[in-house]
Amino acid sequence: MKSYLTMSKEELQTEIAALKKEYSKFQSMELELDMSRGKPCKDQLDLSMGLMDALTSGADLCCEDGTDCRNYGVLGGIEEAKVLIGDMMENNPDNILIYGNSSLNVMYDQISRSFTHGVMGNTPWCQLDKVKWLCPVPGYDRHFGITEYFGIEMIPVPMSTEGPDMDTIEKLVAEDEAIKGIWCVPKYSNPQGYSYSDETVRRFARLKPAAKDFRIYWDNAYGIHHLYEDHQDYLIEILAECKRAGNPDIVYKFASTSKITFPGSGIAALATSPNNLEDIKNQLKHQTIGYDKVNQLRHVRFFKDIHGMVEHMKKHAGIIRPKFEAVEEIFEENLQGLDIACWTKPNGGYFISFDGLDGTAKEIVDRAKKAGVKLTPAGSTWPYHKDPHDSNIRIAPTYPPLEDLRTASRLFTVCVRLVSAQHLLDNYDERANITAPEQ
Repeated sequence: MKSYLTMSKEELQTEIAALKKEYSKFQSMELELDMSRGKPCKDQLDLSMGLMDALTSGADLCCEDGTDCRNYGVLGGIEEAKVLIGDMMENNPDNILIYGNSSLNVMYDQISRSFTHGVMGNTPWCQLDKVKWLCPVPGYDRHFGITEYFGIEMIPVPMSTEGPDMDTIEKLVAEDEAIKGIWCVPKYSNPQGYSYSDETVRRFARLKPAAKDFRIYWDNAYGIHHLYEDHQDYLIEILAECKRAGNPDIVYKFASTSKITFPGSGIAALATSPNNLEDIKNQLKHQTIGYDKVNQLRHVRFFKDIHGMVEHMKKHAGIIRPKFEAVEEIFEENLQGLDIACWTKPNGGYFISFDGLDGTAKEIVDRAKKAGVKLTPAGSTWPYHKDPHDSNIRIAPTYPPLEDLRTASRLFTVCVRLVSAQHLLDNYDERANITAPEQ
């Protein structure tokens, strides 16, 4: 296919006319398809129905140490669950707290407590003039939503295939005591699907922040969410690396079973240093007597051990891998060589990151919506929903049935081509300043 960047005005006009006809055909189909969130599909949820049978009314609900899971107590979670989740997170069970059903809730609580009571004896953030936060972009909109809700000033940091720009991060945290944290999705990142390089993880572990209460919010949401058995990303374990670097307290590591079992009924966990654990427990004991131990036990009985969880995740991959490959195939078939778009090809996680020409993302999403396909709003992958390039769109392939996904992907490529061609035509005299997107 000919590059749109080299087309004449007449060629662009011809292309636009043809694409409008194709777009009208999709509109006549009266589609109602949702690709806006990274949700498991019904087939994936069905994989965990055995959870409902793992405990029955006749089951022994006592742990191996004799704890009755029906009763109060065990603030940090039952030992069996800490072992299972510890294996999943690659951490010692002694360094783990088991929470309720949402790791996002745990992150929110950590920030909230930092505002009201401070971190390990440091000044509560509510008493400070300014609190700032580093945000790798594009990134996870719900992370940004938390820091925006608390009025924290968010500072974008560019991402690459190696992870966030560490030169920028090292400089900023060393110079500014108001910077209290950074959001990280280190493995199969949301939305690009990148995994941090060994050097990036080691540099994180060796940060020298001006703020004593600076913390890395290490959201390892996709630690075992591989698409391929024979081609998986590897990530250095951050807590061990921090300890090795003599910087053990700098990180909070989060995970959950939300996209492993039931997103609304899983278990979440935090792994961190003994000093951080003591600080957190001193606050947590005033919030709860203990989280849902019956659900913790149910997960242990269902999986038995990490090997059961790994086999379970292979079933997930078998369902969603064809969806990712279908999107990539349709994108390549319809957009490759046009110089108007690029996209990532992750080995795991839940998203594909798409970049179009600057100034086109919002209109692409709007056109798709008008034809019956709901996408994540343009700008969501940036703090304050403000993508300065208006180019990035998060693609979430997991939820729709495969054939619906194919239809939605084809419509999306028509929208991309139509909006891009019109954009180039409208800015034809300035075309020298328009360049092809680069991932």
